Amino acid sequence: MSRHKSSKKVRYITWVTAGAAVAVGAGIAAQTSMAATAWPAQKTYTGRAFDACTAPSLAAMKAWNTGFYGAAAVYIGGKNRGCAQPNLTASWVKSVNAVGWKLIPLYVGAQPPCQSSGNKERFTATTAAAVGVSNAKDAVAKAKALGIKAGSPIYLDMEPYDIANKACNDAALTYVRSFTKTLRANTYRGGYYGFSSSSAKAIATASDKTDLPGNLWYALWDGKNTTTTDWPWDPKLFTNHSRAHQYMVNSKEKRGAYTITVDRNAWDAPVAIIG
Repeated sequence: MSRHKSSKKVRYITWVTAGAAVAVGAGIAAQTSMAATAWPAQKTYTGRAFDACTAPSLAAMKAWNTGFYGAAAVYIGGKNRGCAQPNLTASWVKSVNAVGWKLIPLYVGAQPPCQSSGNKERFTATTAAAVGVSNAKDAVAKAKALGIKAGSPIYLDMEPYDIANKACNDAALTYVRSFTKTLRANTYRGGYYGFSSSSAKAIATASDKTDLPGNLWYALWDGKNTTTTDWPWDPKLFTNHSRAHQYMVNSKEKRGAYTITVDRNAWDAPVAIIG
């Protein structure tokens, strides 16, 4: 994503050199049945979306409302979130939604023990489940404070790690399951951002899909605005509006008087319910 702690270029070089059970066929569409309460209908957006490290000002969002992008990802919380968010308030969310923007809540949770970056929060094999619960509760609280209602997705940001390290990968999956299960217990949908070569691959190829997120946002920087033709895994996985694809990064773009460096995404997945 856009510069959590270091520049995209540095992170990219690092990554390149580092190398209730339900069916996932419909993107774990049955996840809503896991909660005792009635779930609000999913709000889906299909089209281009952007993400930027800092939520732009309301004036910038109005200037950027040209129709090229229809949704924007915002970092709602997490100790590993890399940029301050002076604009990201409940008032901003309400105003941006009124303009017509769809919002994508993104939470930068704890990261795996084998990850090489200097994150502020990590989990271990011993703490993974407990940290997943506490992170998810914090994510839900942050979403509610912004006016992002129950039934919305919260996308957990998992940066690249060595998925061939079984102990580390097992810990990561434990954490993700715990996070996602806690979201669902609070009537928020599970989403996940990761890399096609590592963190997203771990979710897509896991033999046990129990409590894994129902919506997968994969980073594959091939410049292709699609969620289908370059989908790296079984085509039966994460169907029914459950995929997003980050296909371009560090795109410096200007609309009106506002220049923002963004990442481009092809989106066909849930977005926030605002109210």
